[in-house]
Amino acid sequence: MDITTLGNQRIDQKTFEQLLKHIKLKVTEEYSFPPEIITCGGATIATLGNFSASVGKPKSKKTFNVSAIVAAAISGKEILGYKAHLPENKNKILYIDTEQSKYHCHKVLERILKLANLPLNKESGLIDFFVLREYTPEQRRDIITLALRGDSQYGLVVIDGVRDLLRDINNPSEALDIINDLMRWSSFYDLHIHTVLHLNKGDDNTRGHIGSELNNKAETVLQITKNIDDSNMSEVKAMFIRDKEFAPFAFRIDNNGLPDYVEGYKAELARRDKKMHFSRLTEEQHREAIESVIGDNVPLGYSKMINLLTDGYSNIGYSRGRNTIINLLRYLIEMGLILKIDKAYQYVPQKSVSENQPEDSENDSLV
Repeated sequence: MDITTLGNQRIDQKTFEQLLKHIKLKVTEEYSFPPEIITCGGATIATLGNFSASVGKPKSKKTFNVSAIVAAAISGKEILGYKAHLPENKNKILYIDTEQSKYHCHKVLERILKLANLPLNKESGLIDFFVLREYTPEQRRDIITLALRGDSQYGLVVIDGVRDLLRDINNPSEALDIINDLMRWSSFYDLHIHTVLHLNKGDDNTRGHIGSELNNKAETVLQITKNIDDSNMSEVKAMFIRDKEFAPFAFRIDNNGLPDYVEGYKAELARRDKKMHFSRLTEEQHREAIESVIGDNVPLGYSKMINLLTDGYSNIGYSRGRNTIINLLRYLIEMGLILKIDKAYQYVPQKSVSENQPEDSENDSLV
C-alpha cells in the first residue's frame, strides 16, 4: 500500500485520492451560497462553513452578547436584533468555555435558557456546554475535535476564549494553526464557529497574532463596547463584515441579569466621544479608569503615569492621544485624584477633592 505524508500525518493512497476528490473544484458542478444561520438588521452575520468573532475590552459584556446569539439559535426567536435558523439536521449548539469555573459557566447557561424561554429544571438537548478551564491548549483542541467528530448535529459552535487554544498569543505559527483549525472544523463538519477574544487595553485592536488572523479570515467580527455615559449599557457594531453592515445597537442588563435591547438607540457614540471633554466624566468613571491600571497607589514617574492613564481611560472607552492625557493629568491633580510629589505622581484613593487639593502651586507643573 502506497503511503504519503500530509503535514505530519501519514495517509494511504486511497485516503489521499478521496481527499483530492473532495478539494477539486469543477466548472461543471454548481456550488450554492452557504446557508446563512444568523442575521442582524438584515445583514448576514454567520453562514455554515465559516467562523466569526465577538471582541471587546474586559467587562464590555461580550459573553452577554454571545448569550443572545446562542439563545436566538436555540429558540428561533429574535433576541437583541439577532435572528437565527439552524438546519433541522444541524440544530444543536456546542458551547466551549476556556476561562470560567463551572459555577460561572452555569450562570451563562442559565442566562441562555432564560433568554430562549426554556425551562431550567431539565436539559434542553439542544446545547452541550463544555468547561475546559483546567486543560492545556493542546487538550482543549483535541476535545473540540473529538466532540465535533462524535456529533454531526452541531450547527453552531461557540468558543468563549479562543486565546486559550494556544500557549503564546504572540506566536505567529501558533496563531496560524488555530485559524487553520477553525477553518477546517467549520468546513469539514459544515457548521459555524463563533469565537470570543479580548481587545488590547490601549487601543481597539484585537490581541496578538491570533487577533490579526481573525480579522483577516473571519466572516464577521462584532465589537462590543461599554458606553462611556452609562456603564450598564454596551454597544455592538460590526468591526469587520463581509456582508453589508448592520446599524449598531445597544443593550442594557435588566433586573433579571439578562441583556435587554435599548429601543431608539442611535449610533452616535463615535462622534459624541470625539468631542467629549474629560471634565464630563464622573469621579466614579475617573477612578474606574485609574484603578484598572494602578493596583497600588505607589509614586510613579511622569512617563509611566501618562502611559498607564492612556491604557486606563481606554479601558472605559475614552481613548485619547498623548496631549489630551497630559491635560487630563493636570485635571486629575486639580481634582485631588492624583497627588504630585516632587517629580512623582501618586493616585489618591477614595478621598474628597478638598482633602487632596494640593496647596503648593508648584504641583500645577507636570514636568
